[in-house]
Amino acid sequence: MNTELQDLYQEVILDHNRRPRNFRALEQGRKAEGFNPLCGDRITVYLAVENGVIRDVGFQGSGCAISKASASLMTESVKGKTVDEAKALFDRFQRMVTAPGETPIDNLGKLTVLAGVRQFPVRVKCASLAWHTFKSAVDARDEVVSTE
Repeated sequence: MNTELQDLYQEVILDHNRRPRNFRALEQGRKAEGFNPLCGDRITVYLAVENGVIRDVGFQGSGCAISKASASLMTESVKGKTVDEAKALFDRFQRMVTAPGETPIDNLGKLTVLAGVRQFPVRVKCASLAWHTFKSAVDARDEVVSTE
């Protein structure tokens, strides 16, 4: 990762960790819980889906800066998308963060900065926890998602 992307990675992670977007519970709708036993991240993702469109999304929980920032960025990215579009974004995000370091980075807008976790394989689980929890909420599965 070049220096410019590394600096942006740090800036965006810190900003979304300090001031997470959509950090709130939703009264109605779907929800799912996630847990990363490796570093103790815990998250609940809330979704309001109407006619196949994600009308609102929120999250609550605690965890490392990467986990919280990823959840914040995820909520901004999926809000207003159809469920199918959001699932496709989940797939693209997963490919990006799990690809070998030398793999070209797919442009996912602000989410692209999270490609930096590829340099630290143990942090991939931190970055992907919110996404797996989101997918569980979309699929309305009543289970706790774990990164293990």
